[in-house]
Amino acid sequence: MSTPANTKFSVAQAEANTKRGGDIRVTLSPKTVGCTSGFGGVLRLAPGEYISEHLHPYSEEFLHVVAGELEMSLEGEPVRLAPGDSLLVRIGVRHRLVNVGLTAAEVVFHLSPLAPRPELGHVDTEAPVDAGAANPDVGDHR
Repeated sequence: MSTPANTKFSVAQAEANTKRGGDIRVTLSPKTVGCTSGFGGVLRLAPGEYISEHLHPYSEEFLHVVAGELEMSLEGEPVRLAPGDSLLVRIGVRHRLVNVGLTAAEVVFHLSPLAPRPELGHVDTEAPVDAGAANPDVGDHR
């Protein structure tokens, strides 16, 4: 794969991935800008919407809440999140994110390091919200 010369990538260019819920848009990844250490982007959740439970066997996930009221379950234990809060999800920890507020929520996320192969990046521990969605695998950003 050749490395893209442009390292800027807009959320408007990113494909929406709704497989696990919400609207996940990967903006910085090996596929979009040729980075080699991780990937990141933005997540939007409508009130009541959630990201189904999963884990990352090789990566830590860093989240920063921009807008909205959220609850992240880490191994079943709830953690409330509000605008300005940041959260680290450690490698191998089951997690599920729910918008518990009355307005849309927006989160910026980054995962690092990359899994050895893209298909190993995520392990679903709950059936995906849209198992039949024609979306690229969330872990496949190369």
